[in-house]
Parts: sequence; C-alpha cells; structure tokens
Amino acid sequence: MFFPGNRRHDAAPMNSNPGTPGDAAGASSTFKPYVSDETEMTESTIGAIVLGSILGIVFAAASVYAGLKVGLTTSASIPIGVLSITILKAFGKSTILKNNIVQTTGSAGESLAAGVAFTLPSLLLMGFEMDALRITMIALLGGILGTLMMIPLRQSLIVREHGKLLYPEGTACAQVLIVGEKGGSSARALFGGLFFGVLWAYLGRIGKLFAEAPEWILSQVPWKGKMVALFKGGSISFETNPVLLGTGFIIGWRTSFVMLAGGVLSFLVLIPAVQFFGGQMTSPLVTDAKGELIRAGDMSPGQIRNAFILYIGAGAVAAGGLISLAKAMPTILGAFFRGLGGLGGARGAVARRTERDLPMGLVLVGCVALVLAIWAPNFAFTRGLIERDILGINWLSAILIVVFGFFFTTVSSRITGEIGSSSNPISGMTVATLLITCLLFVAVKWTGISYKEMALCTAALVCVAASNGGTTSQALKTGHLLGGTPRKQQLAITWGVITSAAVIGFTLMFLNDNYTSYHKFDSRGFAASEATVAQYEAGGRKDELKIEKAHREFRGKQWDVLFVRRAQMDPADPARVAVPVGRYLVADGAIAYREDPGVCGTEKVQYAEDGITPEREFGSKLDAPKARLFQMIIDGVLEGTLPWELVLIGVFIAIMMELCGVPALAFAVGVYLPISTSSSIFLGGLVRKWADKRTQLTEAEQESSPGVLFSSGMIAGGALIAILTCALLTPKTVLLDKPVKDAAGVEMKDAAGQPLLQKVPVDTTWGEDLRLFGGERIDLNLANRLAGPDETVGQLLQSTGIDLESKVVTTLYDESSLAMNARSFLNDHNWWGLGCFLALAAILYLVAARKPKRPATDATTPPPTS
Repeated sequence: MFFPGNRRHDAAPMNSNPGTPGDAAGASSTFKPYVSDETEMTESTIGAIVLGSILGIVFAAASVYAGLKVGLTTSASIPIGVLSITILKAFGKSTILKNNIVQTTGSAGESLAAGVAFTLPSLLLMGFEMDALRITMIALLGGILGTLMMIPLRQSLIVREHGKLLYPEGTACAQVLIVGEKGGSSARALFGGLFFGVLWAYLGRIGKLFAEAPEWILSQVPWKGKMVALFKGGSISFETNPVLLGTGFIIGWRTSFVMLAGGVLSFLVLIPAVQFFGGQMTSPLVTDAKGELIRAGDMSPGQIRNAFILYIGAGAVAAGGLISLAKAMPTILGAFFRGLGGLGGARGAVARRTERDLPMGLVLVGCVALVLAIWAPNFAFTRGLIERDILGINWLSAILIVVFGFFFTTVSSRITGEIGSSSNPISGMTVATLLITCLLFVAVKWTGISYKEMALCTAALVCVAASNGGTTSQALKTGHLLGGTPRKQQLAITWGVITSAAVIGFTLMFLNDNYTSYHKFDSRGFAASEATVAQYEAGGRKDELKIEKAHREFRGKQWDVLFVRRAQMDPADPARVAVPVGRYLVADGAIAYREDPGVCGTEKVQYAEDGITPEREFGSKLDAPKARLFQMIIDGVLEGTLPWELVLIGVFIAIMMELCGVPALAFAVGVYLPISTSSSIFLGGLVRKWADKRTQLTEAEQESSPGVLFSSGMIAGGALIAILTCALLTPKTVLLDKPVKDAAGVEMKDAAGQPLLQKVPVDTTWGEDLRLFGGERIDLNLANRLAGPDETVGQLLQSTGIDLESKVVTTLYDESSLAMNARSFLNDHNWWGLGCFLALAAILYLVAARKPKRPATDATTPPPTS
C-alpha cells in the first residue's frame, strides 16, 4: 500500500462507464452519478453493515500479518466489493449502493492494520509493553480522527475537484461494482486465490509437505560427496509463502526487483564482507549459550545480520523515508493549502441526497472529545482506576496529534487522489511526525525514557489517522461516482473502524506471543530485583528497569518479567553490554531467560533445558521493518545511543541509490528484510511483468484485473492460515507421568512393586494433540502420514507409480536424496520446496495472463472523449 510501484499515474482515465471522471473543465458541474440523486434505493442496512464489518475484520487480520511480515499492505476495497456482490446476490438482496456500503465499512480494517503494524512493534524494541488495550485504543482513536477530518474535506477534494483528482482505487472499485450490477463478476479469481492461498499455506506450515523457508548456505555447498566452501558468508533463501507471492504481484515488478537488489546487497555483499574483513570482530548483540561473545568469522549469516546489518538496513530505511518525504514535500504543502482553499466555500442551501455530510458541529465536538480521550488515560484519577497509563500521552502531545492528524489527512487524501494509495508516503509522514515530536520534546527537555513511549504513540495515532484518511477518501470517491449518500458512508466507515479496532490489537498480540521464544541468559551477576529498581530510582535512573510480578508462564512455572529499557553494562567490563534492552524472565532476583519477541525477533530456534535439543523452530519471524526505523529515530534523538557508524553506512547507501535513480526506500527495505522475503516478493513481481506483457492491460484495468484479485485472495488465505497455525501450534505445558529412574538408569518401583511415577512438565502443541469429538486423533502433519517411519523417497515414489528412471525424477532427486527418509525429505529438501512454490507461481501466471475480453469498437465511431 505504501511503496511506489511501477504504475503510470499520468494516463488519462477511461470514460466508458457512467460516473468515470473525465476532463477537469466543468467536470463537477456536469457530473451525473450512476444512481441519480432522485432515485430511492436500499443503501445502508444492518445486514450490509454487519457483512462489511465481518469482511473488514478478516482483511484487517490478514493485513496485520502482511504489515508485520513485509512492512506493506494492499487495498481491500475491491476484494471486499467483489465478495459483497457475490454474497448479497446469493441471498437476493443486492443493490449497487448496498454493495458500496459493504466495501466502505470493510475498507477501514486494512488501513487501521497498516498504521498499527508499522509503528507499535517499536515498543518491543525499546523494552515497553505492547498490550492489546493500548493497540486497540490507538487503532480506534486514530481511525476516528482520520474519518472525522475527511468530513469537511469531502466537498473540496471529492466534489469540486472531480476530474482533477482521479482516486485510482476508488474509481476502479466503482467500476467493479457497476460491472457486478450489470451481471459481471470477478469473484472466481478472488475465491480461486483464496483457495490456493489457504491450500499452499496449509501444506507448508501445517502439513509440512515442504520447507517453510529453504536456505542454501554458500559456505557449505555439497559437491561430489564433500562440503565445499564456495562463498563464505553468502546465503540464498526464500519463503514458500503465498502472502509474499501475492504481495510481489500487486506492488509490481519494478518495486519487487529493487527490493531483491537490497537483499542481494545484504546477504551476498555486506555479510560476506563482514566475515572477510572483520573475522575477529565481536558484537554484544550476539553471544553463545554461555553468554560469551562470538567472533564475526564464526557467526552464521543470520547472526551477522542481527549484529550488524539490521542497523545498516534501519539507517537506509530512515534515509529512504526522509528522501521520499523531501521529494514529496512540495506536493504535500500544495495538497494541504489547496485542500484548505475549498473549506470556506458555501455548500448551498439544497441538501440533495448525494450531498448530505455529517454536520461540521460534530467534527468540532469530535476533535475536542478525541483530545480528551487521548489525554484522559494520563490523568491521575484514570491511572488509579486502571493502575496504569495506557497511551502515556500528555495534553501537548494530544493537541499535536489532532493538528498533525488534520494536516496529514489532508495530504494523504489529496495524494491518493492524484497518484493512488500505492504511492502515498504514509511512512514519510509518520517519520516527519516522529522527528518533529522528538525535537519538540528535546526543546522542552522531555528526554527521559518514558517520553520514548509518548513520542511513539503520538506518531502511531497520526499514522493511523493519515492511513484511514486516504482509505476514507477512496471510499467516498466510489460513493460519489455511484451516487451514494456521504453521510451513510461516513457512519459506515466509522462503524468499520470500531469493529476492526476491536480485533486488531488481539491479532497483533496473538501473532507476537506465538512467535515468541525464550533462551537461557547469563546476566553475569546482574541483580534483577525490586531493590535494584529502587536503587536506580533513588539514583536518578528512573524507568530504566521495571519488574512485573507473576506475568508469564513458561515450562510450568510462573515468572516475573523484567523490562530493561536502557542497556545495562557489565560492572567488570564497562565497555561490554551485560543485559541488552528487552524483556527477561526472572526468579529469585536472577535472570533465567531472555525473551525474543515474535515481532522484530531474530532467533529461529528455541532449545530445551539442555541447550542443545531444538524445542521449537521458526522458519522466520515477523520482521516489521518499519518498527526498527521508528525505534532508531526515537533513540537517536532522545538518547543518542545508537551505533551511528553502522546507521550512517545505511544512510549513505540509500543516498547513493537515489543518486543512481533507484527508489531508495524500496531498496532500503530490501536491505533490512531477510533475503528469503525479498526473493519471494521478487517472484511475484516477475510473474506480474510477464503477465502484463501478455495482456497489455490499461492502468484502470490493472486495478481490478484477475491477477490482482487472485493475488489479494492469496494474501488473505495465506495470512489467515498463518494465524490459524499460531492457534494450532501454540505451545502449552502439560504434566505427564514419567517413570523415576535411579543413577544407573533403572526404573524405580514403590512398595507394591508398581513403577514409581512423577509429574514432569512437557511442552506440546494443540496441533500435536488435536482430536475429533469422538476422540479420534487428527494428525495435521501430512508429511508424516505419507510414508512409514523407515520408507525412503525411492520407495514412496515407487508406491505412487512414478518411473524412477525418468529424466524429471533423476534431475530432482540425486542418489543421496533417494536414501533419505521420506518425511525428512519433504520437510527439508530445498529443491522440492522451490519446485512447489514455482508451481503456485505458475498458477498465478495462468490466471493473470488471460487476455481480457474487450468489446469490439466500430471503426466509424470515434471513441468517447474525456
């Protein structure tokens, strides 16, 4: 949603349907909507609001996952519109204006999810709590702020500049609904993508039929029965994730190619360079199981990324965001002042149905109420009731939020009208808000640790408001073209904000908790106790540490949780970090485990108590690339505690790419993300390039093409399976009876001669012990059901009737792989996983490459003029 793609925004729009904007001259005065103002048609009903809310919740959950995974989301209006046509027609209650209300209500979910997923994970990086109530409040208040600000702007931006501001997604959604009203439907492509997204995600994540993230370490390449060090430090990987494939298709080939280039720089240039030039270097961020520092020459590519490359990537993302903001600043200022210019005009005394907005008095009262609602949790009385401050925002920040919210909602609406949501620099606006807020805090000497939390929540609220403002604009444009009632749309999207906000916080927390892992940690004598906290408070080191009692259960025991918000140095070696910023499980005043969060975490394996046996493995965690950017800005301005050498390397990489004409922000995100993510997105972009070359679609047709709808379905299906996987594979501790053994390993017995048993806590998952109502156990791991425990790949292929001597088989499976156990092969064989993912890409191409059936034109009749 927020990266520039490869679209051309200067193309003249098609004018083949009623209500499509044409020439700017006199457009607003001569415009006639698809449904005339005098027509009475069923529009806003309880059923339409409920359906829109349900679809909005579904796409909000999917967008939270996509936003955390790759730092971008895609517009949900068109998929929701297609689903609405299909569902309401099935019940015989469809009208075009009712479908418009459904898509308006549902579109709020994606915009809120984007704003939340981009910003709030920064709290984890700074050692603060990211609880569901706080996320819900920010999504709700920010979303309502964005909707309120669009009420006075609708006349200026949607009505008076009709023909100038095209709002590409809103216009495309109107065309889809018009085609659906006339009998056409694109539901097959959307439902097909949903089916294949669910199928592929299930086969990979739950069925374990292929690896979730195959990887080739180039320093350990098998060659003629031996491991050869081909390229020390280099690695190539990808994810068999339909969400990434669909995302790459939607954002287009150029952006996806640039993102892969950034990944190549990180994993095939910078990481090998670190190992080659700095083999003896260490980083306090990377230690072994005993807490000892590891030399760069002995680190894995993943460890080098965690220790060095993440800071370079964050610096590049920060520079790319500021460059995009600087380039857009003339547009931003012009958009704001032009938007203000239309506020003073009279609306006329005739309150036609298509011109009825919510009253301005409601906007003013709503703004005051929002300031109070944002500031209220900071009141001493409120903190006493709920025992904590939810947002951590004072009166000054609350006023700044409303001011910034109005400014950037105006900008967001106008930019989406000119160039579409895909190029809307929401991240740049958030960076600007964060920088201005932090600089104001420094000016008034608010530089304590608690102000980090306040600055981030301020930026998060503005980000959500600007995001929802752009989405509201697109929905109102669709309604303007169709002849909808603005008041009803404004109420509908407000209800969509409320329902979607109610689930976004729980979805984000659910994903974070279920990707979180714990690792033994040696704090080298650091005392994690209330006495230490009190000592710090008395010494002026307020808020550096915080302890919460009995907050986390792990391995059958309740642990206190220590929040470290400023790195604690080793007393024996003041230059060495003993306890980095983060969260820790403590007992009896000592740290036992370090918590690696599911969002912004780096550890892919959680080990058992012995420190050797893998207990939980993650193909990849949720990187949330923009979260580290915001954390870096806050720490850099308020603390000045960043490794600036690494950050500046990233800054100058972004500047260099911009000087070369390469979009710096897209490249920088590729530098930050794992190459597995960028390579899968690249494959989707490659499919888009081939499909567009074959179909030759216009820009207007691309917005609602079968390929885009199929990709939207894949994103939704894959994300929902990812959330389902978390539910099925959530670790839970159970007590099992196990025999007690003596020192010699002999089972002990009681006086009656029965085996002596003891209750032992064992971690298991719902997926491992899921049973039907009748008690029959369901084995979700399909790979473990296809073959017996001793069956080889060759035996498995023979049982299916496949000719082992065929060229295809001998090419894919060499002699060593045929000797592997079938289950191990299906789970771990990289080429098998790549082949399965390429099959999904081929299906996407077949859908996207179908040439559209355009109506024949009479050569003697001139085409419609704009």
